[in-house]
Amino acid sequence: MYAPGTESLIKQAREIQEEELQKFYGRVLKQLQSNKDAGGEVVDSLQRLHLIVSATKYARTLHPELSKKLQALLRSPLYPEQLQVLSSAILRECLPLSVQSLSTDFSLDNRALSCLASVVLSQAWCKEDLLPLCQYLLRSLDSRQPDTQLPKHTLPILSKIFSFSSEILNEDQVNLVSRKLADWLRYASIHQGASMSSGGFFTGPRTRQPAPMTEVDGAVAGDFFTVLCVGQSFTDDQWMNMYAFSTLKSWLLTYDTEGSSNADSAQLKRTQFIQTPYRDDRSELDSSVMSMVSATSSSSRLLPPKERLREKAFEYCHRLIEQSDRKALKRVDAELQKACMVEAVSIMDIICSEDASYVYRGFPCIKALHGRLSADRTFARALLPVAQFYLNHSEIAAVDSEAVFCQLFSCFPAELFNEPMFAFEFVHFCLHNMAVLQENVAAYRHSFPNLLKFLAWNGPGLISEFVELLPSLLAPDTALELLHTLLDLPCLAAALDLQHRSACYQAQDRAVWDLQGSKMAASLEAFRQPAYRGLFLYILRPEAGTGDTIDRLSTLHEVLEGMVESPRVLRCAQIVPVLLHIYFNTIIQMADERLINQLLQVLVERSSLLFNMKNFSAEVQRVFSTHLQTLCKLQPSLIVDQYKELLEFSSTTTNIYSKEDLYTHVVWVIGEYLSLSYNPRCTVELITSFFEGLEAVLFEITQVRQSASPPQYSPRLLTVLMTALVKLASRSQDLIPRASLFLSKIHSFARSGPVEMSFSEEDTEEIVTRAQELSNLLKLPNVAQFVLAAPAPAHSPRCHRDTNTALPQRMRAVSSLLHNRSSFMPV
Repeated sequence: MYAPGTESLIKQAREIQEEELQKFYGRVLKQLQSNKDAGGEVVDSLQRLHLIVSATKYARTLHPELSKKLQALLRSPLYPEQLQVLSSAILRECLPLSVQSLSTDFSLDNRALSCLASVVLSQAWCKEDLLPLCQYLLRSLDSRQPDTQLPKHTLPILSKIFSFSSEILNEDQVNLVSRKLADWLRYASIHQGASMSSGGFFTGPRTRQPAPMTEVDGAVAGDFFTVLCVGQSFTDDQWMNMYAFSTLKSWLLTYDTEGSSNADSAQLKRTQFIQTPYRDDRSELDSSVMSMVSATSSSSRLLPPKERLREKAFEYCHRLIEQSDRKALKRVDAELQKACMVEAVSIMDIICSEDASYVYRGFPCIKALHGRLSADRTFARALLPVAQFYLNHSEIAAVDSEAVFCQLFSCFPAELFNEPMFAFEFVHFCLHNMAVLQENVAAYRHSFPNLLKFLAWNGPGLISEFVELLPSLLAPDTALELLHTLLDLPCLAAALDLQHRSACYQAQDRAVWDLQGSKMAASLEAFRQPAYRGLFLYILRPEAGTGDTIDRLSTLHEVLEGMVESPRVLRCAQIVPVLLHIYFNTIIQMADERLINQLLQVLVERSSLLFNMKNFSAEVQRVFSTHLQTLCKLQPSLIVDQYKELLEFSSTTTNIYSKEDLYTHVVWVIGEYLSLSYNPRCTVELITSFFEGLEAVLFEITQVRQSASPPQYSPRLLTVLMTALVKLASRSQDLIPRASLFLSKIHSFARSGPVEMSFSEEDTEEIVTRAQELSNLLKLPNVAQFVLAAPAPAHSPRCHRDTNTALPQRMRAVSSLLHNRSSFMPV
């Protein structure tokens, strides 16, 4: 949110009228055309102009003369840097200019070139728009300028250009940049730049010799320069070294694609180039710098540019990893060490992927780095590229990586779930390597209790990632436990919150606890009690395999009741239905008969064991209802296999009031799939048992008494119950009289006072009409059985060829028979 004053200025800039805007353009143009020195008035006007053109989501059109003047200002070295930066910012926000008009001449100083290039990059639409700027920058790189005139701004602009369009460079240009990058990485000076004298009588230029660069621990740098070398000032070639390293990873990913992944062929290629030496231009290097180059570095000059860049980059990254082992004197240098480790390992990984011969040279270094960092949680982010290196290359190097991934998935999420950046990078590591982890890393699929801690703590920030990640965590042996874990996600968020608060607040700080509210304080107190330790240990478990769920789940819900209003818990409750849809859509593709039976048991059981939160149970039960139909359609024998659970569930009237949607769907699948056409084990006794259960429920909810309370259920439930009852009666004709007797009472029930108070006239009419239709069908038992029979199995070929087997055709035939004007009916 902006400050009130800033909000007011932005609003004025958005609402400025065109007439007033044109006048302002004219005033700014006059100020720029005057021969007076550019002062505060011009700067103020340009700042206002920048606010106006950038305040709206659409681009504005500048006055043509003003646009030309701003472009001229960009090119002129006479104007202060502040004016050139402002002009560049204004032109970037305006409607697309003619980029070709900006690209006519780039013979500018570095400052003006940077400002002009930023406009060209923001306004370019295609590769041709960037080509003139790119060609100029490449010529400047190859112009053999003295070291004092190294184009420091060239490389960042080039990096932006090839990220916009990688095809803009041809093979010769790629080799040129690769050769330059290798030189900048390896041959920068190890002495500090000339510092400005602070003055004084005894201070003179000959008494101040360039000091050597130092390491982060204060020792003198004994090897070549890297970004981890410390000094008071830097030379131009050192700046280019830092620019080159920052560009290296994206350059290798974009252009280093010709390396062989086979070590033998790579070595053969190197031998061929050594036999026919490649001409490497090193004439611009100072002889004192050349004397520092080792024999290995000298021989690498015979390699072609891309392979030579790999060699120098590998050496550079190896030195960075060695430097990261030093104890930094300053905190900022320690943070820089971590960042450099991440980048160095990532670059080594890329190089090893392009040329497998580097794997054997890189693994000892990476293995030592992992051993040094694995015990220190402050370096957790640096371990992710190390794990990536193991994942990509451990098989080639015949290195056992199981211990690395066991530690990665078991320890770090449990301890660092509350670090947002680490959580984001860890989840993206899993997402990027999802297929490999799923196939080759056994610890991955059993780590979902830990991985879900990231989601439980960070909430919606990771929901899109987990939507993609969840299918890869599913396996037949852990599917049920994962389902329970998803349902308990709000409990996990509450437990993590309590764990975090308990670590922050000491037991004696009762006053601090009470500030959280009495209910939350009670949950915090329970978290510390040994009696509940087992419950919290289970919900916070690091890996799967300790059981599907816990017997005392309702006790856990009571203990966590104080966390129901926690924002983090509320967000998790909103996420669960989304993940459940993903879960069921995935599991039906791999589930066998046994697993589907177990899933149905979980649906029935957990429908009554959900964290008591607003709308949470209703949303989860709605998901259960949707996928219950899918499971029964996939395996209709479920109704017979799980008849005890379904009979008990459908015969319990209280389920109507607490989980009406799920209850309605259970009744529907019973009426639809409890049939001999689906399962030969469907006996008359079984049909009768379900019929009597539904009959008792219907009798109880349709009692006609003046003192009866209005119905607390929807008309839809009543019509589904009646239809299911009639379907069952049609399959056991001894039950037809009982069903007909009940249907005859529906009219009086629907017209009773309590019902008319609750249901609309349309709903009441629908109930009466449905009861009458079903009653008419039961008068013709054979027709009722024919109409209400379940459709033929979908795998039957006849079902797809013969339209007469479809239920709509049956209904049309019966309608014709029963129609008053039909010639088939007796007069």
